[in-house]
Amino acid sequence: MSVEDVFSLRQGRTVMLTGRIERGRVHRGDEVEIVGPGGGATVRVADIDASRARVAEAGTDTHVGILLPGTAAQRAERGHVLATPGSISAHARFTADITLLPEEQGGADVVSGDRLHFYTRSAAVWATVELHGIDVVRPLHGAEVTVTLDEPVALEQNQPFAFRHHGRAAGSGTVLGLPR
Repeated sequence: MSVEDVFSLRQGRTVMLTGRIERGRVHRGDEVEIVGPGGGATVRVADIDASRARVAEAGTDTHVGILLPGTAAQRAERGHVLATPGSISAHARFTADITLLPEEQGGADVVSGDRLHFYTRSAAVWATVELHGIDVVRPLHGAEVTVTLDEPVALEQNQPFAFRHHGRAAGSGTVLGLPR
């Protein structure tokens, strides 16, 4: 589940993380890992809120609030991911295939060293792009690149993302490879 919002409950002892479950199921009492910058904590699900009702479990494509106790959960923020422990990890560098939008829709030339704003799931993070084997990527064209994020985010192979360049929507891409 990608964390969209974080709310403190009960004098800060419990935190509710809201978002949509991407795949699988979560049950009250399951252990989940908070993945993202400064994440890595494993906590037990105290309760699940779906449509303002407490439920024992929730599945794919359900928008839920997951209640987590303890101080580790209080560090969670928008862009973090809740997952089965060890199933996904945060990365600050990856290879990707990108495609730029047409110029009239915001696409602009991209060269090695350009700073782009990347969006994946609910995370938004600045990154530097390095082109492979070419000098420039022009609007309506694509290329394989290496992306170095300013902070790690939860990533998986074949995960889609979008990016902005010079403050405008510029293109999209897919994660090709992650370091081991």
